[in-house]
Amino acid sequence: MQLSDFTFELPDELIARYPLDSRSASRLLHIDAQGQHHDHAFTDILALLDAGDLLVLNDTKVMKARLKGKRASGGSVEVLVERMLDTHTAHCHIKASNSPKAGTELYVGADGVAVTVQGRHENLFVVKFSQPILSVLDQYGQLPIPPYFNREAEEIDTERYQTVFHDPEKIASVAAPTASLHFDQNILNQLAAKGIQTTFVTLHVGAGTFMPVRTADISNHIMHSEWCDVPQSSIDLILATKARGNKVVAVGTTATRALESAAQANNGQIAAWSGDTQIFIYPGYQFCMVDRLITNFHLPESTLLMLVSALSSREYILAAYKHAVEQGYRFFSYGDAMLVDQLKL
Repeated sequence: MQLSDFTFELPDELIARYPLDSRSASRLLHIDAQGQHHDHAFTDILALLDAGDLLVLNDTKVMKARLKGKRASGGSVEVLVERMLDTHTAHCHIKASNSPKAGTELYVGADGVAVTVQGRHENLFVVKFSQPILSVLDQYGQLPIPPYFNREAEEIDTERYQTVFHDPEKIASVAAPTASLHFDQNILNQLAAKGIQTTFVTLHVGAGTFMPVRTADISNHIMHSEWCDVPQSSIDLILATKARGNKVVAVGTTATRALESAAQANNGQIAAWSGDTQIFIYPGYQFCMVDRLITNFHLPESTLLMLVSALSSREYILAAYKHAVEQGYRFFSYGDAMLVDQLKL
């Protein structure tokens, strides 16, 4: 398939750059198993899921991973922590007028905490911090909100660009699992009261989620690497859910990629797994674990749009997107939601 097969026109005014007052106040577009789309409010998710279904959520926490700083010469730099290797060392993206060489010392935060560039790892820099990374991020970092917001992180993002159920010990993502931002505690309580179970997997989202596909033939695209964990407790619930004929509902493309990575690592079997994944899901992929997907509206020509198209079909998804544009749905991280059923024709 070609990259151009996944393009669509999106008016700039439909990009949601700020969240709504209430997490669950968004709209929901349902694409059913026959590919037809239906307009709903997000709170209708209670009626659209059945007792006995299982929601799979990503419990990662977003780091305040963006640090502003300077070179010794005074030139401005920006350091984005992608992955911590230990308490003081990380793989980072660095924006600067000139690419820093190994041995270059930079100074981040208002107090000029020293960090040293040690070398390169693929397209990232290996950076050594003079103080523990998490304490530096906590004191000086900014949330790495998506580039298409075209603004700096603000106080509202501190709460709203995190899920209500994140695990504070799993602070390692540089982007939120945004489909989960629609869930508040009231919705979660109502789902539980109906008999809809929840379980958690972990995928630490990397900045590569915002990287464009640069190959005309999408099969030549190489995904960025992210760490994920699918525990046995979640696998037990998935197996029980499928055995009784209910649906496994992945909340977000990150939960989907974690689940399907585990299956791929186990020769298509539903089994626990943890490790680095570069799984790329696009039309033609056969899902092993996921029956339904709750997701947001994604960028044109993005790997996320391709994943959603794999569960339904490219034609039905693009038709639904065209409808969403015409109806003024809000797009991207702070935008409206979709419920996508696996296509059954």
